[in-house]
Amino acid sequence: MANIKSQKKRNLTNAKRAERNKAVKSELKTRVKSAIATAGTDDNAEQVRLAIKRLDKAAAKGVIHPNQAARRKSRLIKSVSAV
Repeated sequence: MANIKSQKKRNLTNAKRAERNKAVKSELKTRVKSAIATAGTDDNAEQVRLAIKRLDKAAAKGVIHPNQAARRKSRLIKSVSAV
C-alpha cells in the first residue's frame, strides 16, 4: 500500500473506474451475443441497434478505443447479415 496520500486516493479512483469499465465491457459482450443470437428473427434489428448504441457509448466514455468500437460494429453487422 502506498504511503503518499495522493497515491492512496489514486488507487481508490482507479479501482472505481476499473469496476465501472468491467461492467460496461460485460454489457457490451452481452448485447453483441444477443444480437448475434437473434440473427434472422424479427427482434434482430432492435438487438443490433442496442448493441451498436452501447458500443458507441463505451467509445465515447473512453472504456474502449473508438477504432475498436468501429471494428466491432463492422464485424457485428457483417456476421448478422451473413445469416
